[in-house]
Amino acid sequence: MVATEEQNFIQLQRPVITWEALPDDFQLEEKPVENTAEPLIAGTLRESLELAGLIQPEMLIASNFALCAILNRELVIKAPDWLYVKQVKSIEPETTRKSYTPNLQGEIPSIVIEFLSETEGGEYSVKRSYPPGKWYFYEQILQVPIYAIFEPITGQLEFYTLQNGRYELDPMSENSRYWIEDLKLFLGVWQGEKEQRNGYWLRWWDQGGNLLPWGVEKVEQERQRAEQEHQRAEKLAEFLRSQGINPDEIC
Repeated sequence: MVATEEQNFIQLQRPVITWEALPDDFQLEEKPVENTAEPLIAGTLRESLELAGLIQPEMLIASNFALCAILNRELVIKAPDWLYVKQVKSIEPETTRKSYTPNLQGEIPSIVIEFLSETEGGEYSVKRSYPPGKWYFYEQILQVPIYAIFEPITGQLEFYTLQNGRYELDPMSENSRYWIEDLKLFLGVWQGEKEQRNGYWLRWWDQGGNLLPWGVEKVEQERQRAEQEHQRAEKLAEFLRSQGINPDEIC
């Protein structure tokens, strides 16, 4: 089929979509963590944003978190490995957000990210039968602008943007990173070690090409800065002594 015929087919097959809040007593099924790498990668994505002061109260940043929609009167839930929503409606301080229904509780996510596992290929599923695959759910139901798929073992990152109602693979920039407008940051792959895991990670870079550091890196940066300051102070004190001046007597 040509593109227009395929789009017409999708329109004909599109379910009736409603956006309804889940009942307070609704029990979401727990998705098991498939490996130790996934929560680490998801956690570091949030960590560097938080350390850079880029997280605001109106945002929603979560991992393995339920996105909900009612399709043909049936509840459909997909839980991306990582998601970012720029603007959500506030909830009572003492309550916990257990799920998120776009359009009802706030904006559509700006980006969802899936981490490929060794046994799961459902991230690529575009089937239009129930339950719909993640690709179809993000592309046709939620219409999330950016869908990224990351392979932690090989470091491969595929970055899709919604163009004319369909996901199209975006080419990498010259520095092998992808620009995310709502975050004003680049997303890319970095190789190294953290928390006893040596491998590929997803990381953020600012517009100037500066890597947003993790907490352990900020500590190391401060240590090096303090050491450099100490060395400069020692050199100055040595110079003053060579000139017959006692640095300890200088106010």
